[in-house]
Amino acid sequence: MAKRENDTFKIKDLIPGMLKENKLQKGMDQILVKEAWEDIMGKGVMTYTESVFLQKSTLIVKLSSAPLREELSYGKDKIVKMMNDHLIHISIKKVKLI
Repeated sequence: MAKRENDTFKIKDLIPGMLKENKLQKGMDQILVKEAWEDIMGKGVMTYTESVFLQKSTLIVKLSSAPLREELSYGKDKIVKMMNDHLIHISIKKVKLI
């Protein structure tokens, strides 16, 4: 039997390496973006949100309400700032509302 190493590691130190090794960071980023959108926009906007995803540095949001899409289009710069403030290691450069 192989000898066990007695080194101890904290899980928070191991997770980033595991995500990178298994190429899971993109999926985790998508989850974080969806959660950030819900936190920032609230339940009212989430009712009309069909999907939220990140493609490169563009946040793409599919909405089922044309009036809401028009209203949010006036505040794209503010949405980018709020999302970037909420997300630590993800950088969003623009928002596309469809």
